Amino acid sequence: MDTQPAPSSDVAFTPSVKRIQSERGSRRSYARIEERGGWETTVTPELATFIASRDSFFLATANASGQPYIQHRGGPPGFLRVIDDATIGFADLPGNKQYITLGNLAENEQAFVFLIDYTTQRRVKLWVRARVATDAATIQSLQVPNGTAKADQAIVLHLVAWDENCPQHIPQLVSAEKVEGYLASLHARIAELESELRKATT
Repeated sequence: MDTQPAPSSDVAFTPSVKRIQSERGSRRSYARIEERGGWETTVTPELATFIASRDSFFLATANASGQPYIQHRGGPPGFLRVIDDATIGFADLPGNKQYITLGNLAENEQAFVFLIDYTTQRRVKLWVRARVATDAATIQSLQVPNGTAKADQAIVLHLVAWDENCPQHIPQLVSAEKVEGYLASLHARIAELESELRKATT
């Protein structure tokens, strides 16, 4: 009897997916990944650093009938926290009170986190099992320091597997805050050079 555990990438590569990969010629390369056990299943130091630098992400859930829903979450860098090498989480701040994500998680714990850095054209995908935590200790541990809004609950994400895409087709975008910083530095340098030029010509 074969007791070899299924590769972690099977969370995404269902038999239907593998069949299409075979039909379209990409199955062999992904089979080699599966031979090594699939994708990473723990938070590596590199992934932890990337998570800590994110100021937004997308959380996908689905209800019991499979209807998907994607919600954006944003905050200061680090609001999405690494709890341990298999768990991340965030304080869930009040929104428009539709509660679609909470309703979905009440009947289907499977979820998906999509992280993207447009500046460096990097994207990371995390398959997770999610739960809503309402105890004060968990909420407080994930609350953003000095945040003005207080969370009513936290969402804790247990990592199943994660993978990183190539940067192909990701537009390179820079935040307004970073552009303002670049411009301020540039203006300061221009002023410095203009001052040196005036001194040299007097």
